[in-house]
Amino acid sequence: MAPPHPGPYRGLTDEEKASAPKFTKELGLRILGYLKPYKVKFFIVIVVVLLSAALGVVPSLLTGRMVDDGLLAGNFEVLVQLIIASFLVTVVSNALGLFETWLNTSIAQGIIYDMKTEMYAHFQKQPYQYFVESRQGEIVTRMTGDVNGVQSAVSTTMTNSIKNVGTIIVSVVALFQCNWVLALTGMALVPFFILPTRVTGKRRWVIARESQEKYDEANTILGETLSESGILLVWLFGKQKKEYDRFKGVSSDLYRLNIREMLAGRSFFMFMNIFTNFGPLLLYLVGGILMLRMEGGPQVTVGEITAAIAILGRIYRPVNELMNVSVDFTRSLALFERIFQTLDMVPSIVDKEGATAPDVIRGEIEYKDVHFAYKKDGPEILQGVSFHVQPGETYALVGASGAGKSTLISLVPRLYDVLDGAIHMDGKDLRDWPLQELRKHIGFVTQDTFLFNDTIRANLLYAKPEASDEELMDACRRAGIADFIEELNDGLDTFVGNRGVRLSGGEKQRLSLARVILKDPEVILLDEATASLDSVSESHIQEALAPLLKEKTSLVVAHRLSTILDSDRILVLKDGHIVASGKHAELIESSEDYKTFYDTQFKAGQDEAQSKRRRALREQRTEAEVSALAWRRSQGHWQELGDFESYY
Repeated sequence: MAPPHPGPYRGLTDEEKASAPKFTKELGLRILGYLKPYKVKFFIVIVVVLLSAALGVVPSLLTGRMVDDGLLAGNFEVLVQLIIASFLVTVVSNALGLFETWLNTSIAQGIIYDMKTEMYAHFQKQPYQYFVESRQGEIVTRMTGDVNGVQSAVSTTMTNSIKNVGTIIVSVVALFQCNWVLALTGMALVPFFILPTRVTGKRRWVIARESQEKYDEANTILGETLSESGILLVWLFGKQKKEYDRFKGVSSDLYRLNIREMLAGRSFFMFMNIFTNFGPLLLYLVGGILMLRMEGGPQVTVGEITAAIAILGRIYRPVNELMNVSVDFTRSLALFERIFQTLDMVPSIVDKEGATAPDVIRGEIEYKDVHFAYKKDGPEILQGVSFHVQPGETYALVGASGAGKSTLISLVPRLYDVLDGAIHMDGKDLRDWPLQELRKHIGFVTQDTFLFNDTIRANLLYAKPEASDEELMDACRRAGIADFIEELNDGLDTFVGNRGVRLSGGEKQRLSLARVILKDPEVILLDEATASLDSVSESHIQEALAPLLKEKTSLVVAHRLSTILDSDRILVLKDGHIVASGKHAELIESSEDYKTFYDTQFKAGQDEAQSKRRRALREQRTEAEVSALAWRRSQGHWQELGDFESYY
């Protein structure tokens, strides 16, 4: 028994065969769904396409009559009439083609717009964890390369298919009317177009899938290493060669994949061109035999041969295009799979049906036996955390790195959802609040401040679009950055650069604080907002924070001792548990964990800050001042000199 025919998947691995694209009714209906808003335009396109297909074959038929009824019959008047008729038909046909192109482009660009906006909106619904774990380049590729790659399959491909089918039907009818023997001869080659198409389509799909994965990787490398922070890290660690080699490797893979895809497509066109050019030669041969060797057989004229060859070209070309449509559409299935895979992601954090916010927002926060893990089967970051913050109170969170401080405050705006237990705000479970309404009442200042590559004004208006310049400057004054802005040539219209690169760390942080002040939320979350700042910048931020925190309910991941001393209560976290809570003086006496943390973190930091201030003061003293201080020391004026010895 002969082995089974390998079919269209010949040359693919078992894994590739298993994952090869399968066009189903459901998939087809989903793709066609993007045409629904443009159904009127699409119907007009079909009418225009069919009319254009019918007119397109007329010049070929007229060419045969020009030869027989005009040239060979010696009738110049008929020849001129046929030429004029053929020209007018050509003009009308091309005008219809231009109109069809406009309609197709309008539909195609509309589909791109719809798909991109749908995907962007869908990305915005994904939980914060999705963006933490995903590669940025992959998200960008979905939004650009994938969508752009399939739009033609949804619009142009469909209309071209209809046009080609209509052209083939009209041309075949015209060809048989011209001469049935020549028609059968020309049609005999059509089956040879099919086999290369099926094999090439599957192969190009595999290559396309691999290429898109490599584009994801390349975009990720570009996004990470050519960003302001990324390139700085590369330079400081001297990793230019390493990152260059990494990008070169991915680009090399893309280079080979693109060549493979081009050769696969080119080999397909090679076979198509061979068969396309062989058809007219075969008609000349058969026509010659009928005219010169078969007296008494089927009759054929020179005009019929000429017309048949012209019509055959109109059959082979759309057949060729239909086969190419099959190749391209099979390739685009890989992109559709990726797009629909993204659109089918179900957000894990959504509004509960019937979610409502309390009528009065006070900012009361209560954690009730909260457990949290980043993955359901992963280790718990928070274990049984419970505490109650009254409106207007400030709670400071301290603990070693990894204790769960940042995670704990990230649960309030529902960047993540609790695994077990509950968090209430104003007596209502956060999961029963509408997300937008909940986050409207929360201000979050992180250590890593993000600013858009725009003006200071635009970055501030992000919090309150309708704010006046007076409101903007008032918020800046409260954040301690108004004087800096007023000194700038462009003031509020100064561009801050990518991620605020033109501003110092303290300036960015104060601008971020001004943005939160403009938002005027009931709850303030501070995640080590001053940890990376120098002592001068930190003091400015602390001065700006002090009045703000007195008015709001606040959870503060503490980095400086002053924050702890000003808070209403301190929570000490260790391994996901609250191991102690109270005021500073109480905890120093009652909690060994807090005392150890204070001695290693805050006390050391306080001593370092004092040392920096002393060095700064020493550097500011002139030689005359030093001499004067030395003289007063020699005269016994110890009280006035203070800790003179500590400076020298």
